[in-house]
Amino acid sequence: MPQPTALHPDIAGFLATLPAPEPGPIDPAVLRAAEQAHLAPVSSRPHVARVEDRVAHTVHGDVPVRLYRDGTRDRGILVYLHGGAFFLGSLETHDHVARALAAATGLDVVSVGYRLAPESAFPAGLDDACGVVRWAAELDGGPILAVAGDSSGGTFAAAVAARLHDEGFDRITHQVLLYPSLDLDFDQSRYPSLVENATGYGLEYAGLKPFNGFYIESGADPADPLVSPIKRADLAGLPPALIVTAAFDPLRDEGEAYGQRLRDAGVAAEVVRMPRVNHGFVQNFPHLDESREAIARVAAFVGEPR
Repeated sequence: MPQPTALHPDIAGFLATLPAPEPGPIDPAVLRAAEQAHLAPVSSRPHVARVEDRVAHTVHGDVPVRLYRDGTRDRGILVYLHGGAFFLGSLETHDHVARALAAATGLDVVSVGYRLAPESAFPAGLDDACGVVRWAAELDGGPILAVAGDSSGGTFAAAVAARLHDEGFDRITHQVLLYPSLDLDFDQSRYPSLVENATGYGLEYAGLKPFNGFYIESGADPADPLVSPIKRADLAGLPPALIVTAAFDPLRDEGEAYGQRLRDAGVAAEVVRMPRVNHGFVQNFPHLDESREAIARVAAFVGEPR
């Protein structure tokens, strides 16, 4: 796919205002507080008819979830897994993404407040995600059961689809991966985008290992296909996939390579590279045409049960 010549000016302008990273180790509490401090007011987020905080009772324990419903059609459910390098993100930080998905797709959206590293060791977050998908399948929904995630939430979405398939649970009809992280080895020799987009686009190559370090140090082995889904040997039988990548994202090529591997295994996989945008654009720049198009692509993809 051709590389566009310029980052969107809104993104470039924002990146130019960011201060240099603080020296020293990453403090999860500080970064989480910063996320909370910059939440957009609810009044500025996409409107949906109903938003309800609930608890999903799963075999792995109780998991906080947020249910979004926009309309009365019982078309099905989309389970949404937020990003944040496995230690950031929450029901609140990605509330606007879940709302946008509910409004665009007409599906009930269940956003998952899964456990985070480093407080909860691997596979706690993945267990929560799998448990909520099984819980959602028992709700009074429709024929569609989709699993979706952005960034590390995309990692989880791919891992959930594979793990539940291996467990004999084949109710998932669609998997949606938005700029996913699929290979936690971060080997620059494997993916040109790790070199091309290494600096200057928000997500820095040098920050990939430190930011994902909390997850890896909690027991997530990058060689494990449930941690790095692209390492799964046999992708046959997995649900149809939509993979949306960002042109100026170091993780771009692994997402596109995963889509090709799915197709090679006989799985229907649509791969869309969005121009002019960087990693996290749907969450961070929801006003851009590219973000709206990405959400519209999801809606088109889940338009009919597969």
